[in-house]
Amino acid sequence: MSGRSMGGVEWLMLIALSIVWGGSFFFVEIALAAHGPLTIVAARITIGAFGLLLGLAFFGPQLPVTVGSWRDLLVMGILNNVLPFSLITWGQTHIDAGPASILNATTPFFAIGLAHFLLQSERATPARLIGIGLGVAGVALLAGPSAIKGLGGRTVGQAAVLAAAACYALAGIWGKRRLGGLAPMVAATGMLVASSVVIVPIALVVEGVPNLSMEIEIWGALIGIGLLSASLAYFLYFKILATAGANNLLLVTMLIPVTALGLSVLVLGETVSANAMIGMGLIGLGLLVIDGRAVRGLLAARGEA
Repeated sequence: MSGRSMGGVEWLMLIALSIVWGGSFFFVEIALAAHGPLTIVAARITIGAFGLLLGLAFFGPQLPVTVGSWRDLLVMGILNNVLPFSLITWGQTHIDAGPASILNATTPFFAIGLAHFLLQSERATPARLIGIGLGVAGVALLAGPSAIKGLGGRTVGQAAVLAAAACYALAGIWGKRRLGGLAPMVAATGMLVASSVVIVPIALVVEGVPNLSMEIEIWGALIGIGLLSASLAYFLYFKILATAGANNLLLVTMLIPVTALGLSVLVLGETVSANAMIGMGLIGLGLLVIDGRAVRGLLAARGEA
């Protein structure tokens, strides 16, 4: 995997993206004190869609009008928003934000594994298989021995976040196959709009009409997870994609757990176990091996020595 070099602006955007995406775990932890998981997901998606619609109204092209495009956006929204957001938010009712963010970082491992079987052009290389092995070891260490003793709340919560990572990977494959003809910001906006049509009625039926008499921190968490962790996040994502390329976006996967862990420890007072830190290190090492640039740099340095 090769990647073009990033300048200072791209690095700043990448760090900002890791903060707003890592902050989503933090916002969820706060919002769960007042709302159910589906209500939080509905707020995230609808507020995020509203923010991107405003952006398109001022700066971007029009949304698609064909039935086929909206069908593809609906499937993308279910795979990339409705299912993973719901799984992660529900998972955080059983595990803390920090471990959830670490498990979410396994998305590239699922993407490589699924692409190997679903996309003829993206077979897994030996380096990628080694990276996946390191990632699996990190997840196993993070899950701990309790994962094989029965499906307790913690284990089920971890499994939900891992299932969300698999959904993100499937969404990437679907988007590559079916949404390539749409402008990135149009695809992101349409995806969130279609997702809101799905999740809002489900949340109302399952959890009822939300109580709007909330404390200021709950309002802040819901607005933050919508405008920052959805609208702004997708804007930064596609800006980096356009200027630095897809391979450099892989780096944000390594930064998100750091951001989420920092917020969880400093603001929420969560504790991070040694197993979680070592597990995060193994997952990060696996991602570095998959990315390839650090390994090539070390090999080049040894060759010059």
